Amino acid sequence: MMSQDKTILVVGTYDTKDDELNYLCGRIVDQGGRVLTMDVSVLGDPSTPTDYSKHAVAEEGGSSIQAAIDSGDENTAMQIMAYGASLLASRLHTEGKVDGVIILGGTMGTDLALDVCQALPLGVPKYVVSTVSFSQLLPPERLAADIQMILWAGGLYGLNSVCKSSLSQAAGAVLGAARAVEKSSGDKPLIGMTSFGKTILRYMVSLKPALEDRGFEVAVFHATGMGGRAFESLAAEGRFACVMDFATQEIGNHLMGGLSAGVDRLTNAGQTATPQMVAPACYDLVDMVGWKDLPERMSHKPAHDHNRLLKSVVLDADERREVARAHAEKLATAKGATAFLMPKGGCNEWDRPGADLHDQDGLTAFVSEIEAALPDNVEYIPLECHINDPEFTAKVLQVLDRWVSDGTIKT
Repeated sequence: MMSQDKTILVVGTYDTKDDELNYLCGRIVDQGGRVLTMDVSVLGDPSTPTDYSKHAVAEEGGSSIQAAIDSGDENTAMQIMAYGASLLASRLHTEGKVDGVIILGGTMGTDLALDVCQALPLGVPKYVVSTVSFSQLLPPERLAADIQMILWAGGLYGLNSVCKSSLSQAAGAVLGAARAVEKSSGDKPLIGMTSFGKTILRYMVSLKPALEDRGFEVAVFHATGMGGRAFESLAAEGRFACVMDFATQEIGNHLMGGLSAGVDRLTNAGQTATPQMVAPACYDLVDMVGWKDLPERMSHKPAHDHNRLLKSVVLDADERREVARAHAEKLATAKGATAFLMPKGGCNEWDRPGADLHDQDGLTAFVSEIEAALPDNVEYIPLECHINDPEFTAKVLQVLDRWVSDGTIKT
């Protein structure tokens, strides 16, 4: 047997899913792992005491099991438990007592599980075994950026050979992840950059090696909703020495009902006073689910079918002005150095003159609104080039070198 080297926090309602949770714990231990158990039940009790009782969970959140019972509402009661479980899981990780978490549940347990996973930092293995995994019931904004989900097939009530297949895979997955995860060394200052694929944006191709030559590590995030959430979660933790947020399309996505990265997009670097350069790549597009019909209000707009998963809809001039104002409002809250680079020649490969989605009037509308709306705390840098031109990259590096030289960026 392998040495018992990693500890997994196993969370669930041990009053109703005692057999299933104990089976899951057993599979982790059989593989050489350790477990800590957390009961998030309200009414019943487990067959044997857990490491963290339902009373401890409720009290961690400043409440009690009696208060949950007295609420007379299962939703309210479970939110009491979700709050306590999130705080407790976070504390246990901070204290170095757990290396990963796995949570079991139906809709009630999954609702709680989403809160617990969001409370843990990016890079901590977090697995949810749920009867509603991958369901449209789960809003993207509640999914932790690196959450892993496994469908709990045949697991609504009691153990059987079908659900054991899911549970045993989940046990191996979370323990394997805890053993295999490579933690950030932190030996180089980290730059967080947002972008899309090279067919539409290319600045990262030249910027990444130039930044690495300057001694930085570079992480590029795919800004299609979940990528933006991962980027923002790290920015909120203050993990970046500098932010190059050049693909801010998720702001328009959130406003127009597309692939949102959450209401806090373009705010967390500012709140942690992280130096940030911002450019509006693909501001003119809203990404929608490709296999769904477009909403009626967008059905008449020009669109680009990127693939069977993703469709990009072109915004009109008024909508672009609204997106520009949203950029300005978010950047107004920044506490650190902030520069907005505006490539007046276009902000993605599809909107170059002569390209299918080019709209000069729309671009002009966005630029004029940005220039009117940007607050005084933002350095405005207009550029007579396209975002994919070498001049854009050169200006980014010029600003970076200035910020390094004057101590704005700590290296």
